[in-house]
Amino acid sequence: MKVLLAKFWADDKGATAIEYALIATLMSVGLIASMGNIRDSLSGFFEDAANSFDG
Repeated sequence: MKVLLAKFWADDKGATAIEYALIATLMSVGLIASMGNIRDSLSGFFEDAANSFDG
């Protein structure tokens, strides 16, 4: 029983998966947060471009 528990305690495969999930979550939160700024910048850019064609 001690050997089985020692093997279970030493196994770190699940920890690696959790670390990758946390990294992916942080990256997606950062991307979602920056999308608002990018959207506003692109919207202003295209409005300026459309206005330059109109007048």
